[in-house]
Formats: sequence, C-alpha cells, structure tokens
Amino acid sequence: MTQPTTDQTPHEQEREQSLGMLLVRYGLGAVMVLGGVVMLIISPAGLGFDGFAMAVGGGLSVVLFNVLFRLGLSSENDREEEARARDYFDEHGEWPEDTPSQGRRWTLPAGVVTYEQEQARLHARETAGHAA
Repeated sequence: MTQPTTDQTPHEQEREQSLGMLLVRYGLGAVMVLGGVVMLIISPAGLGFDGFAMAVGGGLSVVLFNVLFRLGLSSENDREEEARARDYFDEHGEWPEDTPSQGRRWTLPAGVVTYEQEQARLHARETAGHAA
C-alpha cells in the first residue's frame, strides 16, 4: 500500500486507495451477503434461512459501518477547512472569499416577453414617434 505524502490534499489521498482496501471495506460485506443468498438457495428451510439472515445482516452491517466511517472522515475534512479559514481570518482580519456562485439563469419559453423587454419596446416606440 502506498503511503500518502504530506504535500497532498485530502482529495488526492482519497484517490490513491488500493484495490485491496476497497475489497476489505466493501467486498467483505458483499461476500457475506452472497454467502447468505447461497445458503438460502441450497437449503431454503431451517438452517438455510437462519444462515441467510445472519450472513445478510452481518454483511450489510459491515458495509454500513464502512460507509458511516467514511462519512465521519469527510466531516473531519470540513472541520480542517473551517480551521484554515479561521486561521486566515486571524491573520488577515477578513474571512476568505468563497467561490462566487454563478447566479440563477432563467430560460423562458419562445414568445414570452418580460416586463423589462415590454417597457423597452414601449420606450423605443415613444422615442421613434417623437423623432418623426
């Protein structure tokens, strides 16, 4: 497994996950669920049903635990980003700028005239009428 270097961002470190780690994280749970389905197919009554319930429950809990753990780590990144912003504020006296939003863009159906367009047309007609 490769060790992440200290000059990488957390997003770059996430991309360097090995296939083995993903198999342990999610493959183990998937194999458990698959084993439960196989047990149910082989022996649909008694032990097969109990084995299905145990294997599927255990496999889904392994997958859910890993998903929740990953969500917890992503919230740590948010806290670190907030701490960097607070340090910037302490140093410069202003909050660092967020990325500006693009704003809302409206798409009107063909033939629809807005109030501003209608007023501009009326003003253009009045101006053309006075010039003649």
